[in-house]
Amino acid sequence: MVHAGYLFVTLGGRIIRRPGIAEMLRRDVPDLTSAGDAASLETPRLLLRRWGEDDLDGFAAITAQPEVMRYIHDGRTLDRPATAERLAVYQRHWDEHGFGLYALEIKKTGELAGFTGLAVPAFLPEIMPAVEIGWRLGRAHWGQGLATEAAQAVVAHTRAELDLRRLVSIHVVGNDASARIMIKLGMSLERETVQPDTGRRVRVYAMDL
Repeated sequence: MVHAGYLFVTLGGRIIRRPGIAEMLRRDVPDLTSAGDAASLETPRLLLRRWGEDDLDGFAAITAQPEVMRYIHDGRTLDRPATAERLAVYQRHWDEHGFGLYALEIKKTGELAGFTGLAVPAFLPEIMPAVEIGWRLGRAHWGQGLATEAAQAVVAHTRAELDLRRLVSIHVVGNDASARIMIKLGMSLERETVQPDTGRRVRVYAMDL
C-alpha cells in the first residue's frame, strides 16, 4: 500500500516502509529550476521551444500514427484527449524540474515535427535516479537526421548549462533507428532489461557529461 509517497510492504511478518515512486522522485531527481533553463534552442533547421496551446493539433496527429507509437510504452496510439494529457504532463515537468521535452518546430515551415529533450524515466525504477534524453518525430520527418540534430543541441546545452553528470536513453528492443541516434550521441549500451509496466524488453544506453 502507498501512504504519503511511501510504500509499506510486509516482510517476514514485519511492516517495512520503503519509498514509493513519488517520494523517490522528490528525493532523487535534481531540481534545476534555478539553473540555465533555456526556453528555446536553435539548430540550422530546427527551433526547440516550450510547448504552446496551438501545438495540440499537430502533436495529436503525430501520436495518432501507429508507426510512430509502435515502440512507445505499450504501442497504442493516443487520441486527442490523451494527447492533451501528455502535453500537460510535459508542461508540469518543465515547471517542477527546470528541464523537459522541447517541441520541435521546422524553422522553414513552422510545422511541428515532434519533440526532443530531457525527462525522468520513472517507468524504469531500476535505473533511478536518472535523466533520460528522448525524441519522437512524426513519420514525415524520419530519415532526415532531424532527431540527431535536435538531440545533439540538447546534449550541448545540458553540458554547458545544467548540473547533470550523466544522461541515459532507453529504447524498446527492435527500435534500431533510435539505437543509432544514441550511438551517434556518444552513448554506450549499459544494460538490457524489462519495462515493468509493459513487459517489453528495453535497452538502456548511457553517457557521462
